[in-house]
Amino acid sequence: MSDAMRVEAFREMPVMPLREVVMFPRSIMPLFVGREASIKAIEAAQASSGKQIFLVAQSEPELEKPEADDLCAVGVVSKVLQMLRLPDGTIKVLFEGLYRAIWQGLREDGQCSVVGVRRLEESQSRPEEKEALVRAAHEALEEYGKNNKKISQEAVLSILALHEPGPLADAILPHLKVDYRKKQEALELSDVTERLERTYELLQGEVALSTVEKRIKNRVKVQMERNQREYYLNEQIKAINKEMGRDDDPQAEVDELEQKLKARDMPEEARQKALAEVKKLRAMPPSAAEYTVVRNYVDWILDLPWNDLKSIDIDIEKARAILDGDHYGLEKPKERILEYLAVQKLSHGLKGPILCFVGPPGVGKTSLAKSVARATGRDFIRLSLGGVRDEAEIRGHRRTYVGALPGKIIQSLKRVKYNNPLFCLDEVDKMTSDYRGDPASALLEVLDPEQNNTFMDHYLDLEYDLSKVFFITTANSLHTIPVPLLDRMEIIELSSYLETEKRHIARRFLLPRQIEEHGLKEGNIRISENALLEIIRGYTREAGVRNLEREIAALCRKTAIRLVEDDDLDKCVSISRQSLPGFLGVKKYRHEEREDEPQVGVCAGLAYNQRGGEILLVETSLMSGAGHVVTTGQLGEVMTESAKAALSYVRSRAEVLGLDPRFHRKVDIHVHVPAGATPKDGPSAGITLATSITSALLGIPVRNDVAMTGEISLRGRVLPIGGLREKLLAARRSGIKKVIMPRDNEKDLKEVPDEVLRDLEIVFVDHVDDVLPQALAASPEEIFSGRATAQPICGSLRAPAADKSGAGEIHPAQ
Repeated sequence: MSDAMRVEAFREMPVMPLREVVMFPRSIMPLFVGREASIKAIEAAQASSGKQIFLVAQSEPELEKPEADDLCAVGVVSKVLQMLRLPDGTIKVLFEGLYRAIWQGLREDGQCSVVGVRRLEESQSRPEEKEALVRAAHEALEEYGKNNKKISQEAVLSILALHEPGPLADAILPHLKVDYRKKQEALELSDVTERLERTYELLQGEVALSTVEKRIKNRVKVQMERNQREYYLNEQIKAINKEMGRDDDPQAEVDELEQKLKARDMPEEARQKALAEVKKLRAMPPSAAEYTVVRNYVDWILDLPWNDLKSIDIDIEKARAILDGDHYGLEKPKERILEYLAVQKLSHGLKGPILCFVGPPGVGKTSLAKSVARATGRDFIRLSLGGVRDEAEIRGHRRTYVGALPGKIIQSLKRVKYNNPLFCLDEVDKMTSDYRGDPASALLEVLDPEQNNTFMDHYLDLEYDLSKVFFITTANSLHTIPVPLLDRMEIIELSSYLETEKRHIARRFLLPRQIEEHGLKEGNIRISENALLEIIRGYTREAGVRNLEREIAALCRKTAIRLVEDDDLDKCVSISRQSLPGFLGVKKYRHEEREDEPQVGVCAGLAYNQRGGEILLVETSLMSGAGHVVTTGQLGEVMTESAKAALSYVRSRAEVLGLDPRFHRKVDIHVHVPAGATPKDGPSAGITLATSITSALLGIPVRNDVAMTGEISLRGRVLPIGGLREKLLAARRSGIKKVIMPRDNEKDLKEVPDEVLRDLEIVFVDHVDDVLPQALAASPEEIFSGRATAQPICGSLRAPAADKSGAGEIHPAQ
């Protein structure tokens, strides 16, 4: 009967085996649970009303699925307080121990294990020892808390508040770092006096252990300090050995530097300065911060090519072949370079000249400098000055600054090892200045053949000879270069390429290079002459050939994709003018064309900008008004003044032209120059404006096959202009038959290729009166229909003023 009652006293609940962990009553413990069976047991416990689960330790922690014989006899019935699922699949569970229990009948219920549990009743023996045991446990706990920082002071105080043996033992045991088997033995003791005694025994053992641990830590610390001291002393011994020459002797290094300096071919001043610095090194410990600074300075002096010159064998024919092979056209720059080489060959000591290549982007300034280096056999150095605004970039920093370095000139010379390279200072017009100094002023000394033999760099603080260096500078415009700097250079202008030159460059240079870069063969692509001309006219608008090369590269890419798609690497893709839009799309640019028929007030002028020559149609319109003059089309100040000068000339010749002398009071004159979005400036449209205004006033059309260029003076004189080659090319491209230009430009026709002049009638004029009969579609008698003997206006002013002495008639003229 009693056995039956005992069986009925057991209550079934999920069981979770613990590995190397022992749960105690009245303690709260977080556990990470990973085993599938354990997770199922926790879920089953949570599903029950009391959220209770039986936690019992495994005797063998490595077993994944323990059997009944592998579980300890006593465990703790616990409550699941909180459960948190982690991303890696494990769960973190917070358990609270409720009471000790024994178990029986382990079985599988679904996916989790279930046991029958029954509360284990506690007993107390030797009650007279209770007070002494509790006090002893309290004292041992206090000492343990002082030596062990992992148990908080709050936890110690809460345990000290317990005075019952059972709860006190259960509260202390979870904080002890003892083997889980010993904790399990204490858990199984139902006698609270024995349990507290066992707990006191374990606690005393931990106190003794922590005391020993502390002693060991102190000993290790002392040992480490001793090791550090020994390391420091060893380093000192090494330093002493170095000082005495037993190991890596810094003095030996200094001696080596001294020997190198004495053997080096350099100016005596530089040698003495470097030897003085070496003397400082001798008296300085290598660990000093200044040691590295002085050592770097001596290294710079040693590494510079003071008197090391590269032998240059000058062969004029070879140089001419290199220059012609690399660049088409550019006759003037090539001729100047060959002249320099010839003089250098004869004189053997000509100072390096300073040439300045000026021209629009893409005409080959930098690549020409590279070709000159090849032709002269010099090393090539390129230094871009675009955006440089710090004088120290040129002259360097003084050695007093941290991280000081010489300027770019000296740095570059160290790289090439010879003191007579070709130095290309690119974009010399793009330098700016600010509070850090003016780099353009620093270049004055560099680019002066009379001064640069004593160039002074701030870092070196020694005179350096740059007179053997061949300096070439490049610039897009001369306007932003300071005049003193400009004065030190010989200007060589590289004008924009003509269409004929571009066609030749594309055929001989650009196309073969792009075919090679795109992995094509020469027979894979064929571009007709008309297609090439169409690319130049309709797809690029530039002075140089950069965009032309980009368009040719685009054609090579289109060819490559066709070869790959058709799987025929020997296929030939032919590109004609008609098929070009299929490869490059619609035309990007259009050039102004001449009028289809003569128009009143519309006159063709010739203009020049950095992209080449253009034809400009100047339009004049008359409206009833009160003498106002309007100019539109984004005209600059100079061009606006040219329009005023042209109108003043026409007004001064009103009677000769058969116009009412007071015509300007009856009409407003509007002068417009398309395209309105493009800024235009310059004086060379003067006679074009005068012709357009005269045509509008006389009602006589301007011939549509005539274009003109020339500056106008108030007296009607036609003054010379620039950009003649490009202007004549624009006229020929637009179908112009006759070009009117100043007589002073007649000498410039020698520089214009014959193929540009072919089919063009050139008329040279001195005065606007010579322009009008050539430009207007009327006879000279019709144009100059007024009184040829017209008196100057001043003659009509004087007599009335004397007779009537009235200011009224003079006033309007004023």
